[in-house]
Formats: sequence, C-alpha cells, structure tokens
Amino acid sequence: MSIAEKVDEGVAAPERGRTFFGEPIGLAYLSFTEAWERFSYYGMTALLVLYMSQWLFLPGRVEHVAGFTAFRAGVESIFGKMSTLALASLVYGLYTGFVYFTPVFGGWIADRFIGRRRAVTTGAILMSIGQISMAFDASFLMALALLVIGCGLLKGNISVQVGALYTADDHAGRTRGFSIYSMGINFGATVGPLLCGLLAQVYGWHAGFALSGGLMLLGLVTYIAGYRTLTETTPAQNRAQPDVKLTRGDWIIVAALIGVMLLTIFQSIAYYQNSNIALIWINEHVDLNFFGFRVPTAWFNSIDPLVSIVSVPFLIALWKWQSRHGGEPAEIGKIGMGAIIAAAANLCLAAGSAFFTRVPVILPILYDVLLGVAFLYYWPTLLALVSRAAPPAIKSTMMGVAFLTLFLSNFTIGWIGGLYEHMSPAAFWTMHAAVAACGAVLAFLLARPLGRVLDHG
Repeated sequence: MSIAEKVDEGVAAPERGRTFFGEPIGLAYLSFTEAWERFSYYGMTALLVLYMSQWLFLPGRVEHVAGFTAFRAGVESIFGKMSTLALASLVYGLYTGFVYFTPVFGGWIADRFIGRRRAVTTGAILMSIGQISMAFDASFLMALALLVIGCGLLKGNISVQVGALYTADDHAGRTRGFSIYSMGINFGATVGPLLCGLLAQVYGWHAGFALSGGLMLLGLVTYIAGYRTLTETTPAQNRAQPDVKLTRGDWIIVAALIGVMLLTIFQSIAYYQNSNIALIWINEHVDLNFFGFRVPTAWFNSIDPLVSIVSVPFLIALWKWQSRHGGEPAEIGKIGMGAIIAAAANLCLAAGSAFFTRVPVILPILYDVLLGVAFLYYWPTLLALVSRAAPPAIKSTMMGVAFLTLFLSNFTIGWIGGLYEHMSPAAFWTMHAAVAACGAVLAFLLARPLGRVLDHG
C-alpha cells in the first residue's frame, strides 16, 4: 500500500507530537473551524424563519429583495398559493435542505479535482461572503445561494478530514475524535443563537446576521492556520486509478450504508423542526416573560446543543459501562435509541398544546433537552460509521451522501411546516413524534442484518 493510500485510509496527519485532548493536533483546527462555522450557521438559522415571517416577507419590505417576485412565482407554481408563514417555512426548508444537498457534489469535486483542503477553504470564503450579505434585505436570496454552495464544499469534506486523522483500524480513536468534533459543533450551535438572538432583539435583525458573518470569517482564519496539519491524497492520485472499480462487496457495503442513512431521516424530521415551526409555536404559545425581560425566542435553539456538549462524557461513560456488561447498543441500535428520545421530545410539545392555554416554559426546555441527547445517539454515530465502513476511494462522496439525508429531511420539514396553520398544535407535534417512532421501529428491525454487512463486509 502506498503512502497516499495509507493517508486515505486514515493515517494521522503530521505533527503527531502535538495533541489535542490526546488526539491528533489537526483535530483542534477542524473542531474550532466547525465551531465557528456552526456558530454562524445556527445563529443565522435561529433568526431565519422569524425574520422572514415577521419582517422580510411583509408588504413594504419584501419588494426590496432582489429577484423575490420571480422566486415566489416559481415556488407557488409548484406548491400553490402560500401564506407568509407557509412561504417562510418552505424557504427555510429549501435553504437548510440544499445546504445538505450540495456536500455530495462538494465531496466529488474534492475527490476528483481540487482536494479537500482547497474545497474547505473555498467553501469557507463563499460562506463568509454569504453570511455578511444576510445583513442586507436586498441581497437575501444571493446570500442563501452563496451559503448553500459554500457549505457544499466545506461540510462533507471537513468531516472526512476528521476521520483521516486516524488509522483504518483505530475505531475507538475515530469515535473519540468525532465526539470531540461534535462538541465543537454544539459549542457553536449553543452560543450562536444566544448572541445572535440577543443582538437581533436589542439592535435589530441585521445586527444578528452581521455577527454571524464575523464569526464565519473567524472560522476561515482558523482553518487556514491549521492548513498544514492536514494531509490527503491528491485529486491526481485519485484520477490515476480510474479503472479500479468497486468490488461487489464494496457495493454491498455502500447499499447498507445508504440503508442506515435512510433510517436517520425519520429522526432528522422530528429533530430539525425545532429551528423552524417550533420557534413560531414558542413565540405564540409559551410564556416568555421572566421578571420583566422577554426571553428571545431564538435562545431555545441553544438548549439542545448545550445539552449535547454536557451529555458527551456521561453518554461515553454509560456506553463503556454497557460494554463491560455486554449491553452497549451497536451503531444502528444507538440510532434507534435516538429516534425514541426524539419522539418523546415532540410529545412534550403535544402535551403542552393539549393541556395549557399559555404553555409553561419548562415544556419547550424539556423538548430541547431531549433533542440534545437524541442528537448524540444518532448523528455522530452515523458519521463515525460512514468514516469507518465506506470504501476508501469514495469516502468523501459517501460522507456527502450522508448529508444528503438532511436535504431530504429539511425539505420535508419546510413542506410540513405549511400544515401548521391547518392543524391543531397538539396534532402537529404528535405527527412529528409518530414520524420519529417509525424510524425507531425500522432501526431496531434492521439493526441485525445491516450490522452484519457493515461489520463483516
């Protein structure tokens, strides 16, 4: 096996003498890059549907958005006439969906043409421009387009770079690495809505978006600082073996991985609605007054990532204890457990809607707490599984396919959000709980056959 092939299999990057919590030093740069990028992303998305439905899409303002008349006409030619809230929900779903659709192309571009490091750098530059453009009403649609393209180049490739810090047989190290990396994600996701939401409430929407832009620039600087700690096979090396085909066994593994990815769509629908209609519901039905201060609705989007950070050591300890006693769930079992927890979270909002006129704040807090734990059970587990099991020649592409499930989930979330005005809130959240429960049942039913393929493929 050549040096290049060993790197692609997961040999750690240079500077092995320096470590980050005992892990390769490259993990520090990748984790902090992702932390700032997620700060920017979640800070912006915590404001997005509220900004659109309460400000930008209202008469007198929407006319200033460049290209919006043609955009709305195109959308309504497909989905029919839409209310302001339904249109805002759909735009949210389209944006957050395409953010996770483009990584499959970003992975292919990196594998075949420009390499992962250049792809991530280019993506961070485009995302910085996009976030800054969000501070202006006129450039709203252009900003979303730049963010979608930039995220496509950054998202899947940076995740592959985390896996590439470890040797192919270092399953435990890779899982630790992705857990630490996920803590960076959740740090950004926690702080972003808090600061951007506060700035938006005090100084206006555009101040919150401007902060998102500044933090994305910091992510770009962080990645450039760690550029030399990351190694990879070059696109020329990948293209040098065009006749090497995936074996039948490789294709079986790919099919099994896609099967696992499809299982996570159910939980993602139940999970990511918390940044869309859940914020609308909280704003309308929850008592947000706290000693004369109105709690910014966007702050609720900081709870689940904060819980995900705090829960990491406890879950790792739990899984180790379960392992010693022969009861640690396998990867697909953990995904199923996450779906059960997500179903319970949505039932909290259903109960609040059914039994209270003005919902106590504890229920949406509990909803987000449960979602934070559910996230750790399913998403880092999926990324680690793809990094471990995907054939080396298409790791970046398969990581992009994993993010493609979030495209399907978020597009569905945006469409489902349009039903909110036509259903009772209790029925709306019960529907989401049922979706997650279906994912859990399927995961437990398919865990054994899919696990056999991925463990012994």
